[in-house]
Amino acid sequence: MGSVNNVTELIITGLFQDPEVQKVCFVLFLPVYIATVLGNGLIVVTVNISKNLRSPMYFFLSYLSLVEICYSSTVVPKFISDLLSRVKTISLKGCLAQIFFFHFFGVTEILLLTVMAYDRYVAICKPLYYTTIMSRTVCHHMVAGSWVGGFFHSIIQIFITIPLPFCGPNVIDHYFCDLHPLFKLACTDTFVVGVIMFVNSGLFSVFSFLFLVSSYVVILFNLRNHSAEGRRKALSTCASHIMVVVLFFGPAIFLYLRPASTYTEDKLVAVFYTVITPMLNPIIYTLRNAEVKNAVKKLWGKKANSSLE
Repeated sequence: MGSVNNVTELIITGLFQDPEVQKVCFVLFLPVYIATVLGNGLIVVTVNISKNLRSPMYFFLSYLSLVEICYSSTVVPKFISDLLSRVKTISLKGCLAQIFFFHFFGVTEILLLTVMAYDRYVAICKPLYYTTIMSRTVCHHMVAGSWVGGFFHSIIQIFITIPLPFCGPNVIDHYFCDLHPLFKLACTDTFVVGVIMFVNSGLFSVFSFLFLVSSYVVILFNLRNHSAEGRRKALSTCASHIMVVVLFFGPAIFLYLRPASTYTEDKLVAVFYTVITPMLNPIIYTLRNAEVKNAVKKLWGKKANSSLE
């Protein structure tokens, strides 16, 4: 039997109920989102323009920054606009679309972080074969594979959600559409789809995180054979990657590997990985990477000089 949906529109409770607190959140989060778009956009433009940032690491970094913009934009613009609305609504189809793109870009980011870890492994552990293994063609295939992997992950989430019947109530106790709060509205048992989601999201996040941590452990172990300067540069780069991995995976594993709840703490954790983390990534990568900082200075130095002429 197909699903019977009496619900076509959903009401979102939001992060906080107090109108004054919501206005404060609007003032706080709007600049954060603008900084996310500008910061990640700056990295994309800098990597594509600068001739000094042609290595695979920066090629992957530019795509990671692009995905960060898309990932944040699936949730944050509506979240910010809803902070000024008395009644926050979204259509059921719009809710499913938000879930699809949120998971699509989220898993694409996970796979890109995995690819970047592999790139660092080859560069540090197999330096003589680096240019052969990480050829331009291979890099393009890895990026394409990340997008495809994100698509298939997300389409599974949608395929298990569409057949569910929604006959009321229609209030989502969250500030955006995600699987946990939406499943609570289904007027049928969601145990099976919950298990599928647990495997597809929770366990996938855990295994990806363990793979990334293992990769960096191997990399750090192999650094013993490098010179002091080589170790310093490699550690600086790896430290940036590890910080981004922990910031991204920590909240995701916390939310998707535990029973669904409606605690405000859960919403605040979600704010961290949907709003805050995408803004931190360009800061982490630029502050700890001299080549990126120099390229940004050169880019804006040229812009300033051309505007004065």
